[in-house]
Amino acid sequence: MRIVGALDYYATLPIQQYTLILVSVLSFLLLSLPSVIFTIVVGALLLGLPLSSSPLVVLVIPLCAVPLAAIGALIAAYARTPEEGSALSLLLTFVMLGLGPVVIPASRLPGIVLILGRFSPATYAASALRQTLLGPVTAELFLDLAVLAGVSVLLFWLVGRKLSWRQR
Repeated sequence: MRIVGALDYYATLPIQQYTLILVSVLSFLLLSLPSVIFTIVVGALLLGLPLSSSPLVVLVIPLCAVPLAAIGALIAAYARTPEEGSALSLLLTFVMLGLGPVVIPASRLPGIVLILGRFSPATYAASALRQTLLGPVTAELFLDLAVLAGVSVLLFWLVGRKLSWRQR
């Protein structure tokens, strides 16, 4: 939006900057929901995993997606071209997936990777999804959700500070 000038157009409208950022992230969340649900259901069927979905999954899925979308918005705010933003986004995605027990079980990772994984929102998102989709839900879920919410707020604040809005 910044690169093609759409952000300048939206800045002329009577809306708050954070409202635009939040609505943009939520629209991408809504667009991705069908593929997320399809991936969960088909993945569970192919892998033979019994889904024991908790009602908390309705809260967990958005809280898992929003910090990652906020990271994407922060990358977009700093990227000079769409290609640069795409490359940075892909690199950061692989780094976050590689740090911590996201794809590989914690028992198979070295201690330093587990420590570094505590700085990745993907670690907390994976933990929250495992608990609400596969069970059992433990008190750790509330720590995961608090970290994801805190990271979201921090990243949205950073995005808001970076974007020029109505010639501050």
